[in-house]
Amino acid sequence: MQLLTGIPLFSATIIGAAGTVLLLGLQRRGARTFEAVIAALIAVIGVSYLVETIMGKPDLGAAVGSFLPPRLGSQEAVLLATGILGATVMPHVIYLHSALMQDRAERADEARLRRMLRAQRIDIAVALGLAGVVNVLMVMLAAATFHTRDLTHVSQIEQAHRTLTPILGRASSVVFAASLLASGLSASAVSTFAGQTIMRGFLHRTVPLWLRRLVTMLPALIVVALGADPTRALVISQVWSPSEFRRP
Repeated sequence: MQLLTGIPLFSATIIGAAGTVLLLGLQRRGARTFEAVIAALIAVIGVSYLVETIMGKPDLGAAVGSFLPPRLGSQEAVLLATGILGATVMPHVIYLHSALMQDRAERADEARLRRMLRAQRIDIAVALGLAGVVNVLMVMLAAATFHTRDLTHVSQIEQAHRTLTPILGRASSVVFAASLLASGLSASAVSTFAGQTIMRGFLHRTVPLWLRRLVTMLPALIVVALGADPTRALVISQVWSPSEFRRP
């Protein structure tokens, strides 16, 4: 939102939060409507990065070879690789898939329940597969546009947006920003839905829906309000796990 309109980041975050609430409101029309809108946003992301990757003309041979086990030399490389893995696996999405299936399932009908469980496994595999493809396209785009031109200083989303214009043209930077907006809205809606679902099951007490959503959104709003580096915060959010802070 900030890249497309130029408004301050915190204002853009508030607008994004409002858009997330509107998306979650689609649940009143049924889970399938919500799922269809999220699927449409994911399609926008995938098509956008596919178009950008084609415009960047990557070396497909080198891209295939990059799937071989790499030697990650620096801590920063390990951090980024772990972030990509975290952005692909997304355990909160698995919680969400389970919750959606549970709301539809009829436990008394064992045959139907088994069919829905099989469908859920396929659904999760497709969702994680698409997330993996999008992450691969993002890395290919960065390699084809920045790495091949020795633009190693591009490490922020804002820098990537500005740098794409002289390399691939104005349209590429607009597509890039639009794909980020679609990604932000879909990810925020799915994460908030997952957060409110987890709190509903784990707290064993009734918590108002608006409060569950606010608690889920609040960390991102605080990070932006404190002026933290949004790109760095995004990477760390894909890596961090509560298990890292446990004590024996």
